[in-house]
Amino acid sequence: MNYSEAKVIQAFQLYTKLARDGFSTIEDVKMYKSDDDIRSLLDHFSREVACIIVVTSEKMYLVPQTKFSPFHVSNEWIKRNYLSTKATNADLYLLYFSSLVLFGCFYDSYQTKEATLTFLTMEKWLDEVSERMHYLRTYDVETLKKLEQEFSYNWLSIMEKWEDMNDIKETAKRQAGRTISRLSFLQQTKRFLIDQDLIKDIGNEEVELTEKAKTIVQRYFMDIEYNKGIIEFLYSFEGGNEHASD
Repeated sequence: MNYSEAKVIQAFQLYTKLARDGFSTIEDVKMYKSDDDIRSLLDHFSREVACIIVVTSEKMYLVPQTKFSPFHVSNEWIKRNYLSTKATNADLYLLYFSSLVLFGCFYDSYQTKEATLTFLTMEKWLDEVSERMHYLRTYDVETLKKLEQEFSYNWLSIMEKWEDMNDIKETAKRQAGRTISRLSFLQQTKRFLIDQDLIKDIGNEEVELTEKAKTIVQRYFMDIEYNKGIIEFLYSFEGGNEHASD
């Protein structure tokens, strides 16, 4: 397609803003939605850096689509900024796992597009992670190793890290097997998700999904092409209950 010089400059200015800040204003959203040329150019620019444009009602985001994107957040950066100085890959796997569980709590099933839960308490999130761990423990070691290759998730390391947190401090034990150390880890994960504008802290130890998170979940987490079946695997407990939190 042939674009006017003015359109190319406008689109590049918008791309520059997204590349610098990660998001744009509602005025930019209106322009993106109403101008076919701007939208086409901006989508093309984003594909060149392995990113997608995520649009909500009020903001637009430049989101890395693969680890090869120059805007991709590296594992080492996450460890350095959100985990302890002695964090290992197991801590990182657990952060990803806990994030997936959090998103799952907000939806009735992974065949629906709309979140049905308004907010999530830290206590409920903790219980849900523990429940998914219980599900993983129903598999034998050899099966889990095969599943690690299939999903590129180190399930054994995730389970071991969660179990290790259980006995770090005898005085930290709480009812139902919960510990302060586990809750502390979820607080670290929560801070990461807030900084990525995926959840909001609404007080009283409660969080809610942002419009950015809902859009990403609808477009990618619900699509088996992108999630590689990991969502169905995590929530197929006891024969595949329909509710994501069951």
